[in-house]
Amino acid sequence: MKKSRSGFLREIRSNGSAYLLIVPAAIYTLVFGYFTLPYMLIAFQKFNFKTGLFNSDWVGFDNFKFFFSSPRAWEVTFNTLKLNFLFIIVGTIAAMALAILFNELRSRWFSRVTQSTILFPHFLSWVIVSYIIYSLLSTDYGILNRILAFFHVDPINWYASPKYWTWILTIAAVWKDLGMNLVIYLAAITGIDDSYYEAGRIDGATRWQLIRHITIPLMLPTVSILTLLALGKIMYGSFDMIYAIVKDNGLLYPTVDVIDTYVFRSLRTIGNPAQAMAVGLYQSVVGFILVWGSNKIVKKVNPDHALF
Repeated sequence: MKKSRSGFLREIRSNGSAYLLIVPAAIYTLVFGYFTLPYMLIAFQKFNFKTGLFNSDWVGFDNFKFFFSSPRAWEVTFNTLKLNFLFIIVGTIAAMALAILFNELRSRWFSRVTQSTILFPHFLSWVIVSYIIYSLLSTDYGILNRILAFFHVDPINWYASPKYWTWILTIAAVWKDLGMNLVIYLAAITGIDDSYYEAGRIDGATRWQLIRHITIPLMLPTVSILTLLALGKIMYGSFDMIYAIVKDNGLLYPTVDVIDTYVFRSLRTIGNPAQAMAVGLYQSVVGFILVWGSNKIVKKVNPDHALF
């Protein structure tokens, strides 16, 4: 025990600057990831700010009834799952396709410039993105309606037509995060040993055959891990994105209203943090079950692709 402790101290001394870099992340994780865990208790309490966490009255599962007894509970749950599944599936396919395409490009200058352009939206806030979308979809002055008018097609009131918004939000989410996923998948392709490709070329494989039988199979472990991590947040509906773009537009609720936006609106009128914690606990438990179950399935199919 003493030897392992002294070895750990020596490791810190020799790599002090590296350990110093992780201190802010460690503090953030401790404060918001672990020190807040006891507050899950308020999901089962009638929480009172005066009496505090351990002296509030216990109400069992009454706080969960706030959500599950609502006539819109299953609608917002379905919207949350639907949107997040689309974000994961479309985003993964688009990022993989672009990563393979950039890897096949011979002009490195063009590849670098294009990658930087695709990565740029990742650093924009959703508020900025919402104004970009408004400039495209505005009924009177939007670019899309101007194009429709040019072809003598009646303009569409996008912000009053919920049927379009599943794909509008999917395109926006994929466009914004595509660059970061592209970087990850390109890194995975770069890590593939060139000897595989050389052996394939010797056997007479075409570029498509090299992609199909070498690049894609060797990318799958990275795809699997990122997908499993994304499933952990599948019950969280990208509140910042949806609220920035849609705001309180009740006409679009049937398509875009998710658990987070529904709870936020309820809290503004009710102001009960215990009910919000109950819904948050529900989201976390379902997310854990999805990650655990998906990982178990992946482990049975191919243990090398599993997260744990």
